Amino acid sequence: MNSVFQIHRRKREKREREKERKREKEKEKQKERERERKRERELENVKKEAKIERQKRLFRDKSPKCIAMPI
Repeated sequence: MNSVFQIHRRKREKREREKERKREKEKEKQKERERERKRERELENVKKEAKIERQKRLFRDKSPKCIAMPI
């Protein structure tokens, strides 16, 4: 027969396992959020670089039609 101590110990262990699972899920969510932020930052950097390159091309060629036409 199970003693009261064994029952309580099992319940406690079960709670601890559940807490550990929650912590792991939260860590994974945090990692995913960080990866998403990093992707967004990289995308913004690429957009900025592309804009700078367009501006450089426009100013390199001084012809009026090139400046008037957006790329």
